[in-house]
Amino acid sequence: MSTKADAAKKAAEKEAQSWGTEPTGGPIPVTILTGFLGAGKTTLLNRILRENHGEKIAVIENEFGEEGVDNEILADTKEQIVEMNNGCICCTVRGDLIRILNSLYKRRAKGEFNFTRVIIETTGMADPAPVAQTFFADEKVNERYLLDAVVTVVDAKHGLTQLKDFSEAQQQVAFADRLLVSKTDVTAEDETQKLMERLRKLNVRAPIKKVNFGETPIQDLLDIRGFNLNAILEIQPDFLTSDDHEHHDEVHSFVIKSEKPLDVRKVDRYIGSLINLYGEQMLRYKGILYIKGEPRRVVFQGVHMMAGFDFASEWPDDAKKESTIVFIGRKLPEPLFRELFEDCIATDETPDDPKAYAQGRVE
Repeated sequence: MSTKADAAKKAAEKEAQSWGTEPTGGPIPVTILTGFLGAGKTTLLNRILRENHGEKIAVIENEFGEEGVDNEILADTKEQIVEMNNGCICCTVRGDLIRILNSLYKRRAKGEFNFTRVIIETTGMADPAPVAQTFFADEKVNERYLLDAVVTVVDAKHGLTQLKDFSEAQQQVAFADRLLVSKTDVTAEDETQKLMERLRKLNVRAPIKKVNFGETPIQDLLDIRGFNLNAILEIQPDFLTSDDHEHHDEVHSFVIKSEKPLDVRKVDRYIGSLINLYGEQMLRYKGILYIKGEPRRVVFQGVHMMAGFDFASEWPDDAKKESTIVFIGRKLPEPLFRELFEDCIATDETPDDPKAYAQGRVE
């Protein structure tokens, strides 16, 4: 275990032992929301948070890389959101996850936070096994929280390729208590059926359901008591003790930021050029864009050859306006991406015309 992981574990243990009186009531249910890069986890999470279900949800966000943007995408909700951007949740930050869970519980007992359940959205490169292991390996977490289910979102358009190329994608499916297949609206029916057959071979116990933009009944996701430790031990006998986990070294992430407003036409050309040149290598890309002449934040997301744009809330008066784009991919030429991005900066000749923005999915 690395020095960083040791320090995180010690901090978690110190946090757990720093207070003794436990609040009354049963353990808090936790849902682990997982799925490969770009599968639609954040879309589903937004759907859950906006549903009128009467639940108060604390969200723990984990993103692959040193900085994330999903917190901005979820900013219109009233839920408690905690970000973990210093690594993959299944690796060195597992101790941080223990610390955060215990800290949330403590603040709830003090009345600082009011939540009835927790949703953990993992990075798309996370193996859910070590994340689930947290709820059995740490005594305090085991007492305070109940692992309700692992919900996995699978991309119908790219799922078969991801399952072939990445062991993480296979683990996400194998450990699922619910499997949700997204993007079937842009996938041929025979391709979707091939994926469904592959999913059933990897996981015979989890119900499989097609979803469109996260639309699925809440009762299929929360309070399902789907996590079965005995079933997991059949899949991975060393589940409770194993610390082994490696990622593909060729997959990396980087962030491009700019405080200058962007020209929408140039952004459109920039993204189109990257898709044409490196679309198959771009596993996931997303961001918040500061567009000249547009009072709203523009949300930008893509997977391989597919990209989409949408409008979020207006920039708050006291907010720092800036664009932040995260790229995750295989052997991407980061210097070239940064160089080409400079051409997106708006100039005096850029019109204040937000209608010039190219909306919708680009294929």
